[in-house]
Amino acid sequence: MNAAGMRAMVLPAGGGPLQAMRLPVPEPGPDDVLLQVAACGVCRTDLHIVDGELPPHRRPVVPGHQIVGRVVARGSRVTSLAEGDRVGVPWLGGTCGHCTYCTRTQENLCDRAVFTGYDRDGGYADYVAADARYCCPLPARYDDLHAAPLLCAGLIGYRAYAMKGDAETIGLYGFGAAAHIIAQVARHAGRRVFAFTRPGDVTAQAFARSLGAEWAGDSTQAPPTMLDAAIIFAADGALVPIALKAVRKGGSVVCAGIHMSDIPGFAYDDLWGERVIRSVANLTRADSSSFFRVAEQCEIKTSPVPFPLAQANEALGALRSGAFTGAAVLLP
Repeated sequence: MNAAGMRAMVLPAGGGPLQAMRLPVPEPGPDDVLLQVAACGVCRTDLHIVDGELPPHRRPVVPGHQIVGRVVARGSRVTSLAEGDRVGVPWLGGTCGHCTYCTRTQENLCDRAVFTGYDRDGGYADYVAADARYCCPLPARYDDLHAAPLLCAGLIGYRAYAMKGDAETIGLYGFGAAAHIIAQVARHAGRRVFAFTRPGDVTAQAFARSLGAEWAGDSTQAPPTMLDAAIIFAADGALVPIALKAVRKGGSVVCAGIHMSDIPGFAYDDLWGERVIRSVANLTRADSSSFFRVAEQCEIKTSPVPFPLAQANEALGALRSGAFTGAAVLLP
């Protein structure tokens, strides 16, 4: 291994911005693999961590949890992966395995879960150590650049999409990295997609239509037909009452983010009629298996926007301002 260490973009103890540093290459634990990072997606959760909107779990820390890498070393207990294998590392980096949640197929809710790029160092670096039991095999049809956004925008988006039930008419609020993937999954399944963007963002609206959205407009607008379900990917709590008004009786509003601003008060009449509001928390390994089976069958265009590793702050800034459609990806 390189005796000079590795490059990494580090969130310091005092908070952002990220600092370019040289760190020792991590030593894999008994259940870990050491991966050489090929690509790492930039997620809005990374932005929440860097901006301090999520309480710090560990600082300094290397962010990044949409990691595509190749195994270069294995821990003593790892038998499932071999050197040279390509895998993905998602947000869920480990769980206790024996609590009520873990034994009820709800490992995403484990109180002792650890998260990549939050509790343990992530992929804004040349190398990362990850628990082999929580790594994902990746479909060969996606190269490293296009696979990276699937590991959170795709996985969390798919978990939120699965919570729609049997909805045929689906509204997607906040048309960014996750929504542009799930729009394609929904269209592949024959669902009708309606996209809601920041007011006046005609570029994102055109992007949504190019991916099969039947209609695209401002998030403040009512859709041309009532929705069976709405999925909110934006971190704006004010969208919840708006989405409630757009779904039919018996419909669902799914809040897909790990962080959202406060939800303003709304009339009970907007919720009445057995409408449901629910959140999505993290993901499970079963979600990974289900989503990547779909991704193998349905060629998803992830529209990556590449940035060099050293420009991680610029990538986060572009995400913060909504400067691009698709998904930012760091390339070491």
